[in-house]
Amino acid sequence: MVELLQANWLLVVLALLIGLATAWWIFVASRRTKVQLDLKPDGDGGPARRNQALIDAPPVARVDTPPPQGTEPAAESAGDPAPAAGGDDLTRIKGLGPKLVALLAEQGVTSFAQIAAWDDAAIDRIDARLGRFAGRIRRDDWVRQAQMLAAGDLAAYQAQFGRTA
Repeated sequence: MVELLQANWLLVVLALLIGLATAWWIFVASRRTKVQLDLKPDGDGGPARRNQALIDAPPVARVDTPPPQGTEPAAESAGDPAPAAGGDDLTRIKGLGPKLVALLAEQGVTSFAQIAAWDDAAIDRIDARLGRFAGRIRRDDWVRQAQMLAAGDLAAYQAQFGRTA
């Protein structure tokens, strides 16, 4: 093998250079991107503004907006007991962070007893108002957690869900 390389070293070097040139052309030279700036003046003499219609458009209504006035709030619906005077620390429920607590407070939910009393209809109603957090009530089992916390059964809660925050 060594004798073959010594006799044909010029051909080996030439093949290596051709391979490198081909690889460079494939990966570098053929990847030319041309950037063209569109600086055509508009009627006001400034640069073209392609998204002006989006800038001038009024904001779009949010999908997760609260219900209109006159509808029954969640705290007063059937099956929901009245909230405690100061409310409970709902962040003790696994899966409930500050943003979700604020969303629930907007719906009138401030205590473990309210969440513990939810039936399927109440869960569906509240879940529809949670926006991007929809589905968390059943997935994180908020009702069962709230039942244990409302009853003060911390030992069973910690055995099933871990330590509270």
